[in-house]
Amino acid sequence: MAKLKKAETAQLREKMLEMYPDAECALHFGTIFQLLVAVVLSAQTTDKSVNEVTPALFARCPDARSMAELTEEELQGYLRRIGMYKTKAKNVRNLSLMLVEKYDGEVPEDYDKLVELPGVGRKTANVVLSVGFGRQRIAVDTHVFRLANRMGLTAEKDVLKTELALMKVLPEETWSRMHHALIWHGRLVCTARSPKCGECGLLGICKRNGLK
Repeated sequence: MAKLKKAETAQLREKMLEMYPDAECALHFGTIFQLLVAVVLSAQTTDKSVNEVTPALFARCPDARSMAELTEEELQGYLRRIGMYKTKAKNVRNLSLMLVEKYDGEVPEDYDKLVELPGVGRKTANVVLSVGFGRQRIAVDTHVFRLANRMGLTAEKDVLKTELALMKVLPEETWSRMHHALIWHGRLVCTARSPKCGECGLLGICKRNGLK
């Protein structure tokens, strides 16, 4: 996998931020707790599907205390339309219980504490820190991993190395915005199977469709 040079990376970064100035998290939520739950539910499921089930769930259980009072079976009833709903129901209930028991129902603003919660991995923790707490983070999902390596921002074969590589080549103040820009570009243009290179605003910049 070929990598962009420093000047080319800067050109691509500025163009992406120009193309997606308002890119933000597509999940619907009202609180940081609801954001956490929504991100956990979004694993291997589209944000659209999650947004279809969370309004009723959050209306019934807006916070960790009320969520912890539901049984797994009750939670499954709300989540039945999304993938892996049984596992996710278990994780959401258990993380809610842990938040109540250890953090008085509040979501901690700490990476190590977040990844201790059931169903919360590196990507989820980074999204919560970025979107919920305004910290600069790059959460590497399937879109970010695919685009970063396809376009030449990185040349890595796993998610963690891609995240660390992006943190090196992108200015820290752009991490969160670039994370969202990459996701939106991956959804709208640079799709997995049939990327629309001819319609891409990065034509002539990224390694796949321009620079050699």
